[in-house]
Amino acid sequence: MSIKRRIIRAGGWGIAKRLIKPVPIIGSLFALGLAGYEIKKKGLLPGVVHVGLDVTPVVGTAKNVLEIFTGDLIPDKKTPSPPLPQNAK
Repeated sequence: MSIKRRIIRAGGWGIAKRLIKPVPIIGSLFALGLAGYEIKKKGLLPGVVHVGLDVTPVVGTAKNVLEIFTGDLIPDKKTPSPPLPQNAK
């Protein structure tokens, strides 16, 4: 699969998640289904807060509509960059 195709597919998935989440019942089920992924991506406490807000019908809808325009309110955890390889002498 080419890089361009992967970028398009990932962008389409992100848009689909943002469009489905505002629908109250479907959005709550969708958020629960992605709970493990969100917790792994954001960390334990921020991930649980993120999922809890998404599952709450009115609050989750308001949060997701706001995130469409501003980006994530709860940022992903920072991943350490791999060390640079040292040249052997």
